[in-house]
Amino acid sequence: MRKFDKDRAILGVAAPVLAVVGALVVTALVLLATGKEPFHAFNVMVDYGSKSDSQVYILNKATTYYLAGLAVAVGFRMNLFNIGVDGQYRLAAFFAAAVGGALSLPGVIQIPIIILTSMVVGAAWAAIAGVLKVTRGVSEVISTIMLNSLAGIVIGYFLRDGKLGHTDKDANMVSTTPLPSSSHLFNFHPANTDPIVGFIVFAVLAGVIYWFVLSRTRFGFDLRAVGRSESAAEASGVSVKKMVVTSMLISGAMAGLVGMPTLLNQSYEYGTDFPTGIGFTGIAVALLGRNNPIGIGVGAVLWAFLERASSGLEFEGYDQEIVGVIQGVIVLAVVIAYELVRRYGLTRQQRQVGAELAAAAGPPPPGGPGGSDGRDGNDDKQEVTA
Repeated sequence: MRKFDKDRAILGVAAPVLAVVGALVVTALVLLATGKEPFHAFNVMVDYGSKSDSQVYILNKATTYYLAGLAVAVGFRMNLFNIGVDGQYRLAAFFAAAVGGALSLPGVIQIPIIILTSMVVGAAWAAIAGVLKVTRGVSEVISTIMLNSLAGIVIGYFLRDGKLGHTDKDANMVSTTPLPSSSHLFNFHPANTDPIVGFIVFAVLAGVIYWFVLSRTRFGFDLRAVGRSESAAEASGVSVKKMVVTSMLISGAMAGLVGMPTLLNQSYEYGTDFPTGIGFTGIAVALLGRNNPIGIGVGAVLWAFLERASSGLEFEGYDQEIVGVIQGVIVLAVVIAYELVRRYGLTRQQRQVGAELAAAAGPPPPGGPGGSDGRDGNDDKQEVTA
């Protein structure tokens, strides 16, 4: 049985605590600088965010943020920066909506077809960046950013009358053909509040699969090994190029799920008002969660809570931008806190190893390094010369 390491557990708790304390202090200073009372602002945020309708809003938003965080985290675990999740999920949701609107099948068949279409499109779009990286050495950061713009262009080309879209003159909006009622996913209906999206169940399942694949399979071990050291992984027989492309495929497929809560539970079509920017939020959520599925969930809920709390702050006369400042401060505080704790833990581990090696070597022999009779090397040389 593995021995419980108290010091390691304390370090694990110290990082998030230090991050929260640091974020609160910096945020309080920012509020004071703007002439606002920080403790009142925090009370307003907690009070408004704890209301029943706010809790539903937070869960619904956190569902999409969680999926975006998982998509980004898959790349992060292999030192790949998939900045293109935003374009991947929008393009995937668009074509999934187009396919769903063109079919009329039983829900048990049509809903999986829509989800699989979205995952395939997201994976294929992300694979472009992976192939460019392994064949031409193009940085995935640059290629995925460019692919975000291209995704918007592709959607704009097809989302118009005569192609895959139609214009709603009353709403002055262009959208795909609405999904039939058989394609509407179930919702949860708490009393006296808006419904909770049913896709939250799939989000939880995605988190479990993410944890199992990366922590309990050979593929996950190889992926993490490549992220730690490509040369060492290559020497052990792992194909780095294959892992890069495969990771981008998985990341893109996960990104394809990001738009599904909106499509299958809320809008039932892809229009010009479809939410954007969720992919970039996923980067912050993955950083907050340290690429851990539970941590990403906490980060997603926290991010959604802060967004909801901004409405309460506006009612009290606070600037709306203050929530953006708080979010940025939290991300920086988490990154800095975990890095400080990591360095301290590494230094502590080195000291422990040094102490154990010194103890294993035992005390020096009597008389010092020259021998047990107290004479040094010079005495031996003189005796030989004599």
